Amino acid sequence: MSSAAELAQLANALLRCRATPDYVPALNGLQVDNRAPIARIAAAVDCSQRTIRGAIDVGANMLVVHHGLFWGGLQPLTGTYLERVRVLLGHDVALYAAHLPLDAHESMGNSFLLARALGLEPEGGFARYQTIFCGVQGTSDVTTDALVSACDRFAREHGGRAIASPHPGGRRTRRWGVVTGAGITGDTLREAVDLGLDTVITGEGPHWSAIEAEEKGLVLVYAGHYATETLGVQALATWLAAHAGVPWNFVEAPTGL
Repeated sequence: MSSAAELAQLANALLRCRATPDYVPALNGLQVDNRAPIARIAAAVDCSQRTIRGAIDVGANMLVVHHGLFWGGLQPLTGTYLERVRVLLGHDVALYAAHLPLDAHESMGNSFLLARALGLEPEGGFARYQTIFCGVQGTSDVTTDALVSACDRFAREHGGRAIASPHPGGRRTRRWGVVTGAGITGDTLREAVDLGLDTVITGEGPHWSAIEAEEKGLVLVYAGHYATETLGVQALATWLAAHAGVPWNFVEAPTGL
């Protein structure tokens, strides 16, 4: 049987964690080790008391997440933050986190998988961050309303809903981009315009982004930060479980955002 450290090493190599830039609090890799061999893997979007308890409830002793334990930066081991650590250690559950290395992966990336789930075929990278692309882009010929509806169906499967910035009825989406989570920034919008995109699907965005998009001839579809980042961790857990020869479960813990 495999240890958490061995599985983490495999995941780090697969996702190219060392070579992939990220925000410091992401701390990609094995964040909490454990003692026993891994018998079952759980996957979740976030490390929270709810997902840790969910992993324990299904009998998992390794939890794979997109947003790890240190997402809020340096914190004292007190209160609810201490409780997360206490429960992980008390139940001998390892914790592995992968943020941008998972977003950027060519077959397990959140944006790549979301595009496929919506019936779109990725043709290239989008949403550059330093040396990587966090999103994907491609071409299509569908009504924007149909695409928004597809996003809404996906979002509702994960406790959310999709909304779109203003656009006329009958509008068609011919060049699209997908960048999950909080992928909309001023740089992302400028890149979308430079690429000639007409529609961008994302998780969430600031209020100004809808105004900016409308004036630039873009439609932004906000399908939920949580919902749009459910696919990558499931793909990674599937891959790790196959290598370890153990079962895995997805722990659904919607935030509504």
